[in-house]
Amino acid sequence: MLTFIFTILMLVVFGKLLIFAIKAAWGITKILLYIVFLPLILIGLAVAGLIYIAIPVLIVVGIISLVKAA
Repeated sequence: MLTFIFTILMLVVFGKLLIFAIKAAWGITKILLYIVFLPLILIGLAVAGLIYIAIPVLIVVGIISLVKAA
């Protein structure tokens, strides 16, 4: 009986740790995408001559960031 209780409580504790780890990893991924990869993609598009795609993407991201900040 004690083993069963121990197993249940251990699953609860490590389940909460797993959820916390997934949330932390998702936060780090979002930071990397927005701070590192999006500017690199926009610069790459501009250098490749695809400025007509880079400008609308930049405008959409700017509008979303303004709406989300308010």
